Amino acid sequence: MQILVDADACPVGQIIVRLAKERNIPVTMLIDTSHELSDGYSTVITVDKQADSVDYALMGLLTNEDIVVTQDFGLAAMVIGKGAKAVNQNGLVFTDKNMDRLLLERHIGQKVRRGGGRTKGPAKRSKDDDARFEAAFQQLLQDTR
Repeated sequence: MQILVDADACPVGQIIVRLAKERNIPVTMLIDTSHELSDGYSTVITVDKQADSVDYALMGLLTNEDIVVTQDFGLAAMVIGKGAKAVNQNGLVFTDKNMDRLLLERHIGQKVRRGGGRTKGPAKRSKDDDARFEAAFQQLLQDTR
């Protein structure tokens, strides 16, 4: 088992590394060339800036025993399709049961924006978001081991 992180703009990297270190689980952070990252524990893989480069690289490393941290619904759908676990930075665990709704909401939002409309952006990150992520992530680690 390993933890793979879509680390471009990932606000929970420190939580991931702390919990992984406690359990001696390897972490791989994937970023594109517009980011720099070094936490002293994780393996960092830097890919080109092309669309979805991080997603493709991550999927190439993924096994069905892994946990992926991502806020990308499309990547999460591929991860659960391969039998692995996925969670977002707010503690939402992606499953077969919620994925169709999430992808539909994403599609509708994209359609509205393409048509010139506006959609609401994410709320400012809070300590409660970190706590929800940590609880969900710990549960995934426990369930996966």
